Amino acid sequence: MYESFYKLSGKPFQLSPDPRFFFGSRGHKRAMSYLRYGLSQGEGFIVITGGVGTGKTTLVRALFEDLSKENVVAAQLVTTHLEAEDTLRMVAASFGLAHEGAAKAAVLKNLEIFLLARAREGKRILLVVDEAQNLPQESLEELRQLANFQVAGKALLQSFLLGQEEFRATLQADGLEQVRQRVIAAYHLEPLDADETRKYIEHRLRFVGWNEDPKLDDSAFKDIFEFTKGVPRKINTFCDRLMLFGYLEELHELSSAQVREVGAELGEETPVYANQDNQLEELDVSPPPPPNTSKNVGVAQSYESGQLNALEERLIILEERIDILERAFRRQLETARR
Repeated sequence: MYESFYKLSGKPFQLSPDPRFFFGSRGHKRAMSYLRYGLSQGEGFIVITGGVGTGKTTLVRALFEDLSKENVVAAQLVTTHLEAEDTLRMVAASFGLAHEGAAKAAVLKNLEIFLLARAREGKRILLVVDEAQNLPQESLEELRQLANFQVAGKALLQSFLLGQEEFRATLQADGLEQVRQRVIAAYHLEPLDADETRKYIEHRLRFVGWNEDPKLDDSAFKDIFEFTKGVPRKINTFCDRLMLFGYLEELHELSSAQVREVGAELGEETPVYANQDNQLEELDVSPPPPPNTSKNVGVAQSYESGQLNALEERLIILEERIDILERAFRRQLETARR
């Protein structure tokens, strides 16, 4: 809606992870280096952790874009609460292998045949496990055992484990010593600092043809950082709303006043934020975990289901956006009648 008003070629602050918008902050560049280092080793686990919305999925999707030019077969396993007995089946499914109703021994055999065939073709196999903090210890042990598949002393499968902050504590639990020994690199993503927050916003705007319309002054960038604490997903949500506000008010310059007004509206209208002492603080609105059943396990190949990571948050803000769209529609009707 505001894209045409500001003459933008696309939506700059969409919530769905899009590697085209990848912003190489200091932390994200370092995390990408760890991922590439892991790929060069061709074995073990690479662990990337970070808070909700810090850009883990976008980071790996950007890596996947590069891998499309290389001789790597990569797949993603998106988990909710995956029980150990289902782990191998879901790994097989992520690579498109038969798994339904098969015994564990049969699934293992199918995986081994697949991995050996790809190795003979000179290809490397990469499994990305998202939301790894939801995996029980038994599932992590199953993944470790898959790392035992080797040919001529070379591992046939390598895994990237992406998880929220609590996954670091999970890895330190008793009984996971052998898993920890397989971790060849680990990195924790932190939110952006104030300077990076500004560069992140400008990066996304310029990608869609922004020519400083709307113009954001220094105070606007400063307050956006204060409201979002440098979390990329929160920045996207906030800036998308700010751009919509600017469009509705027909503004071509945005300052601290508009940022604070949007912040106040968000605090009143959506449960993701609470307005306290003129600051927005994120609330824990995570949905309760689904029942422990394989039907609640999402599997995607070639990272197609990465967009599911943003779906819950998009649903959370949907109701308040309906109100904004209605206001925009009424404004257009009034303009047409003049």
